[in-house]
Amino acid sequence: MKALFAFLQKECLEIARTGKLIILILLFVLFGIMNPAVAKLTPWMLEMLSEQLAESGFAVLDVTVDAMTSWTQFYKNIPLALIAYVLIFSDSFTGEYRSGTLLLALTKGLPGYKVVLAKTMMLLSLWTLGYGLCFAITWGYNAYFWDNGIAAHLLQSAVLWWLFGVWVICLLVLFSALMQNNTGVVLSTGGAVLLLYGLSAIPKVKAYLPVLLMNSGSLLSGTAEPDAYGKAVLAAVASVVGSVTAGILIMNKKQM
Repeated sequence: MKALFAFLQKECLEIARTGKLIILILLFVLFGIMNPAVAKLTPWMLEMLSEQLAESGFAVLDVTVDAMTSWTQFYKNIPLALIAYVLIFSDSFTGEYRSGTLLLALTKGLPGYKVVLAKTMMLLSLWTLGYGLCFAITWGYNAYFWDNGIAAHLLQSAVLWWLFGVWVICLLVLFSALMQNNTGVVLSTGGAVLLLYGLSAIPKVKAYLPVLLMNSGSLLSGTAEPDAYGKAVLAAVASVVGSVTAGILIMNKKQM
């Protein structure tokens, strides 16, 4: 356990030293503020554009915004935040491959599973921190301006989308252990998500795919119930365990 926590401490120092932690916090804080800000400014922006739209033959009606408008914006923006997160941390493994520090640690006897576990713990902790910040800021502003009670199953919806992010990050861990360049890691992670997204067009398999969790925003309007995501949750958890386990086996093989 000492080696695991020592490597985890090294990861913390590295992320702080490179400024990635500051970038991460600023990114999610910005998205958290944008959600209610866009909702609050929408009527004003439409009013400003009303004359131009009227000249084009479009009638601008009175627009009513509420917490649901802001939460809809949240589920539009959080995928962008996840993409940025993947890009920022795509070199978690590959950067150390290039510098040789990871292979040096492995050859000196650091177990491969501790490397994978430490990096996974760090990546998931940072995702939870960033996602939690974004959600909390949006929730706070929505509570101040409107009423969050209008959104049904708000917490369940947020947890389901958080789990989708966990699944994507564990895919990132798997491909990072397998490949030695950022481009391959990013393309493989994105390709896997897109492949399953394409398969979700098949009704018989859609309920079993982790990408279904991206649609958890449907819970807010009551058009879906939490039980509808049960199979996707189990599939995501199984995939998370499988991805981390495969990453450990790959890293152990490199150690040999």
